[in-house]
Amino acid sequence: MLRIAILDDYQKVALSLADWGRLGADTQAVSFAHPLSGADEAAAALADFDVLVLMRERMEVPAALLRRLPRLKYIVVTGSHTRSVDVAAAQAQGVPVSLTVSTVSASAAELAWALILALARNVVIENRNMREGRWQTEVGFRLEGRTLGILGLGSLGQRVARYGVAFGMDVIAWSANLTADRAREFGAGLVSKDDLLRRSDVISIHLKLSPRTRGLIGAAEFSQMKNTAVLVNTSRGPIVDEAALIDALRSGDIARAGLDVYDQEPLPADHPLRGIANVLLTPHIGFSVEEGLRNYYQDAVSVIAAWRAGAPVNVYTGFDS
Repeated sequence: MLRIAILDDYQKVALSLADWGRLGADTQAVSFAHPLSGADEAAAALADFDVLVLMRERMEVPAALLRRLPRLKYIVVTGSHTRSVDVAAAQAQGVPVSLTVSTVSASAAELAWALILALARNVVIENRNMREGRWQTEVGFRLEGRTLGILGLGSLGQRVARYGVAFGMDVIAWSANLTADRAREFGAGLVSKDDLLRRSDVISIHLKLSPRTRGLIGAAEFSQMKNTAVLVNTSRGPIVDEAALIDALRSGDIARAGLDVYDQEPLPADHPLRGIANVLLTPHIGFSVEEGLRNYYQDAVSVIAAWRAGAPVNVYTGFDS
């Protein structure tokens, strides 16, 4: 019996969104809906499985855990890269790591825009007010005529830039290797990072996490922003210095923030961000739509089928820069 563990299936949809039965009658797929906390719990829960299917970067699989899984033969990570698996340790143990090929550009960009709209018009606050018997307690702002600053103009940033143009915003962008011609293709003007921070009414982050971008937005950067500015991060939590963000929100250095990503996920129940009124929080759902999850899990089945047939595909050999 080939036993497959599907990790961090928070919404309990993995088994229904793909045909795991096509892998054969000698296969059993088991879904884990909650995070496995700590190496001991993970090692005990996964000891009897041959294959791990990881949802993007939710669960860490370090060398210490791999050594405690002698039955493990294969790891599949949904997405186009992984920083959660010690790939070298897996290879040394004879365990290949494969990726899927699905993309989440549209759904993640749409969530970024949903956060921007909700923050601009106080949607969450006014919804709560209505349910508690109040009427029109907040004053929002319109996006038309405002400046949208985009940090990172890759596939996600490009979509958000187009949304900004459609809403009549002045769109500006920065990233380390961005050119003026490339920015212009998507209706944006190329500016320096400092200029973007000073001018923007809304700042949306669409950079990959790397040594260069970790902590890119910290106390110095918040001091450059307008005190009316809105910051949205649907990329990776550590791009923003979390302590500096909390200070900026509490002190009024910026007006509001919308976050879908965090340094630690799931976000602890007692985390200080949960108690700050001027931040809108979502639980890393940028990629978590039915179409995306279906593609991820269907791709995972196909990748496992290829591996079982002796021709593994999308084998990952190292970390991205």
